[in-house]
Amino acid sequence: MKTLKEFLKLTWVPVLIASLCCLAPIILVALGISTVAFGISLTNVLDGQFRWAFQLAGVAALAISLVIYFRRRGVCTLDQVKRHRNEIMNKTLLALIAGIIGYYLFFNILLTFIGRLLKLWN
Repeated sequence: MKTLKEFLKLTWVPVLIASLCCLAPIILVALGISTVAFGISLTNVLDGQFRWAFQLAGVAALAISLVIYFRRRGVCTLDQVKRHRNEIMNKTLLALIAGIIGYYLFFNILLTFIGRLLKLWN
């Protein structure tokens, strides 16, 4: 259970960053800062043309969070990386899988439900 909490801590920010293309219009409409029409057009632009950029930023954020995670655990030099190679590879793969599952659940299920509730998309 402790490992699951570690991976949730590692992946929640990258998942949030990767989902900003559809999260930003939802937040703007929910707070009353923009209209639904502007939210729809913003979603079309961000999700249509720039979705790849948000996903790339999410992957970069995951890489940065993994570097911070291993540095806090004392893996700072290349010799230490070589010694902990299997642990680093296993935890990196688990974080990547957790990030993909978290992105799918957050983006495709939760944000789609909220977007449809706010009538931003069908």
